[in-house]
Amino acid sequence: MNPKEELQNRRWDDSRFVAERGAVLTQWPTGVEVDLADAFAFHRALPESKRAYHKLRMGYEKDYIFLQPRAGVALLSEHLILLAKLEEEGRADFLPTTIDSYTRQNRYEEAQKGIKESKLAGRSLLNGFPAVNYGVANCRKIVEAAGVPVQIRHGTPDARLLAEITLAAGFSDFEGGGISYNIPYARDIPLDLSISHWQYVDRLCGAYAENDIIINREMFGPLTGTLVPPCISHAIGIIEALLAAEQGVKSITIGYGQGGNLVQDTAALRSLARLGRTYLERAGFGDVLLTTVFHQWMGGFPQDEARAMGVIAWGAATAALGGVNKVIAKTPHEALGIPTARANIAGLLCTRQVISMLEAQKSLQAEGLEEEEAIIEREVGEIISRVLELGEGDLARGVVRSFEAGVLDIPFAPSSWTRGSVIPVRDQDGAIRILRFGGLPFSPETRGFHRSRVEQRGRSEKREPGFRMVIDDIYAISKGRLVGKPR
Repeated sequence: MNPKEELQNRRWDDSRFVAERGAVLTQWPTGVEVDLADAFAFHRALPESKRAYHKLRMGYEKDYIFLQPRAGVALLSEHLILLAKLEEEGRADFLPTTIDSYTRQNRYEEAQKGIKESKLAGRSLLNGFPAVNYGVANCRKIVEAAGVPVQIRHGTPDARLLAEITLAAGFSDFEGGGISYNIPYARDIPLDLSISHWQYVDRLCGAYAENDIIINREMFGPLTGTLVPPCISHAIGIIEALLAAEQGVKSITIGYGQGGNLVQDTAALRSLARLGRTYLERAGFGDVLLTTVFHQWMGGFPQDEARAMGVIAWGAATAALGGVNKVIAKTPHEALGIPTARANIAGLLCTRQVISMLEAQKSLQAEGLEEEEAIIEREVGEIISRVLELGEGDLARGVVRSFEAGVLDIPFAPSSWTRGSVIPVRDQDGAIRILRFGGLPFSPETRGFHRSRVEQRGRSEKREPGFRMVIDDIYAISKGRLVGKPR
């Protein structure tokens, strides 16, 4: 971001966007391959079955839950084989292209070395696909080979060149945001800079929309994936959705990561869709297609495959009962390293089996469900209201000031731009509550609710709620439980 340009939640004008594009496209030699007119023509020629927006809209209208795995390797030939297996054998509705860590940090020279070394080794030595290095023509082979939409998944604070190349190649779904792909992933990148970089990405998607090509933008809901209270992930996802819509994005998916308590997770998914639509409509973006995505458990997994499959099945049941639009499926190899194609297929098929069995049982009526929904909605309202207040009506400025004040905070994040003062813990039923509030702008009523639930667990376990309890909860699922109760 230009130091003289103050961050604002205002749609970029053409002159600013064009000027910045000139610098972005020269970051790596493959940038010269980007031709928007050619990209628009390629997208228009794609069948609707390969366009994320059209498929998501169809699923939304028919109340169908789509499945998508995570996958990405260094060599193009191997990546094509991997995706073909996931589509044909795993019956994936959406395919991923997960980007390698060097590309995520804009270290393209090292990514190039990784491709070369992987070719020599005959196997992937990168933890993902280096799309920027391959360029538009090679990336287009992925879209051409697939029979379903392909999404770019990464974790990049500055995804401008990655977006330019992959969207020009025909990818119709792009994940991330200026908050969710900075604070949980990076240490020293200024928040205002990452938000500005992602305004560029969203303005680029807006340019596609102006030419009747709607790119879906998915916000990364799990954040650190470690005991994140629903109100925090909801608030950040909704804020990122509003920032994207301001730049012209017309299809948005907001994500949520599984917490583990069925009632709380179901309430979170149902409230996320409702809250997202409410805030978008209130801001004048009622024409945006809003969908939701559920990430199966993002924390530590059991090493035993059978037990890991139990965690996956529990996530599948939660997704079905919560009424989500898409599920990011996990594998029984999560605790062992990068999953094989076979493990990915197993996770997909397990998830589809459970969702199909629950198709006629989605109307969950559980004790405390309505209360959980009401609590989450009140918490999100309290957070976003304060963010807007601190920004004096400007959401982008409000986000930066809110992280400085601790009004927005992400537990266990590495970034120096978040306070890390919020400490979550489970209650005795496994729902995620807040032990230390930091600067969260909660009312006395909201704080009292959390305190009572945490104290109730403390009495039950005959110990004082504290950080030892938090640590026990972090490792609980990998040890076969939900709540980290002392033995």
